[in-house]
Amino acid sequence: MTNHFNLIDEPWIPVAGAGRVSLLALFSDPGLGTIGGTPIEKIALFKLLMAIAQAAQTPADEAAWQGLTAAGLAAQCREYLAAHHDAFFLCGDRPFLQMPTIKGAALQPYGAILPDVSTGNTTVLLATQIERPLSDAERAVLLITQMGFALGGKKTDNSVVLSAGYRRKQNDKGKPSTGKAGPSVEFLGALHSFIEGPSLQDTVLLNLMTHDGIARSQMFPRGVGVAPWEAMPTGEDCDVARGLVQSLMGRLVPLCRFCLLTENGLHYSEGVLHPGYKDGVTDPTTTALLTGKKPAILWVDPQKRPWRSVTALLGFMNAGDAMFCRQVQTGMGRAVQAGIPIRLWSGGLRVSSNAGEQYVSGADDFVESDVTLPPNVNDDVGFQELKAEMEALDAVSRIVYSSVSRYCTELKVDGKSRAAKASELYWQLCERHFQDLLYACYAGEEKAQALSSLHRVFTECALQSFDGFCPQDTARQLDAWAKARPKAPLFNREKARKGR
Repeated sequence: MTNHFNLIDEPWIPVAGAGRVSLLALFSDPGLGTIGGTPIEKIALFKLLMAIAQAAQTPADEAAWQGLTAAGLAAQCREYLAAHHDAFFLCGDRPFLQMPTIKGAALQPYGAILPDVSTGNTTVLLATQIERPLSDAERAVLLITQMGFALGGKKTDNSVVLSAGYRRKQNDKGKPSTGKAGPSVEFLGALHSFIEGPSLQDTVLLNLMTHDGIARSQMFPRGVGVAPWEAMPTGEDCDVARGLVQSLMGRLVPLCRFCLLTENGLHYSEGVLHPGYKDGVTDPTTTALLTGKKPAILWVDPQKRPWRSVTALLGFMNAGDAMFCRQVQTGMGRAVQAGIPIRLWSGGLRVSSNAGEQYVSGADDFVESDVTLPPNVNDDVGFQELKAEMEALDAVSRIVYSSVSRYCTELKVDGKSRAAKASELYWQLCERHFQDLLYACYAGEEKAQALSSLHRVFTECALQSFDGFCPQDTARQLDAWAKARPKAPLFNREKARKGR
């Protein structure tokens, strides 16, 4: 495959409202808004853009960052891309982020590593699950996504080892092991978050890390590091690979898979093995608790959309909260100071794991949320108000669950599944009004009136959910409905706090 598709010049990055654009176009057009694609594609492409920006310009500290502008940083990124043009060919003598020496690994069809495509004997439910040929643009997005979001399992051919004496691709019996999950996935699918600006160029500027911030994170001994397209590793444990493990650049573009693209598929093996949250290292976009005896991370949960975790994502503002997202803290503080609209994006992919094999099954799915934060989001009084309201919403959710369960008990039928679905519907109805709740918590004199009005709306959401799963068509059903239906008032914040 010859040098015929350069990521700098060819359109391949999906952008909402603009189709696919090239890297050069992205750093040239200040009107481009947000990255498109699936949630994990958005995260992987965001991290690639950040890696390019960090390679082009990493300010020393916040004072140096204050001297940057979105247009100025974009110009520096264009200069950097021009200087490294030959490193961005998707195919050829130096294929972008690929290892020609891995060609001895088994050839996998592209659909085998796409979590939303059915291959082998997997049942096909939707037309979108059928494997189809990929364009160069789609292959480029797939390649970038695999660098951090590769699922663990047997699809990686670990019989090919490039670093002499390297044994971490073998099991206890000395045979090739199953591939480890990518560092951006971890075990169940990590939730990723970052602050979006009015344009993609603003987003890159807001999230740019400084040398001082990287050092204070105490996660990356080698600092920013070297972009992998400037110096690709020769094996799993060479000097370059160890540099990626210990640098920010290695978390932005982890190279957790060694790949080589072909027309019909890709050669595929485990690449650089990065530490996980239990080792005290995470992506800056993840929300985690790394102190204490039991490290924890915020997982993707399709039954609990990301907006419901907004207080955890903003927990760095409260000294009593241990969960922490470095990327959100960095971007939000700058957006507040600049007085620009603050959008908090969160998303990811929930996966299942069994004996080292990761897959998407059952209730697993992509999730994402995008909420606009009020300009005074760093106000502690408003934040405490928001925490109390979210606790009250959660308490009402439990009331819905228990009320539907009681209804089913009266009718002597199993109510576990029905109660769970009613609670899920309640949250779906509440989501439509969450943006109003967020602004009401940070309002001034109108706060009490706004919250009281929203409580009535959320009460109606709870009753609507109950009625939807508890029919009253017969006399017996009507009697059970009357006994079990939630009674007003449903919102009691003090009671919700005590019931935590």
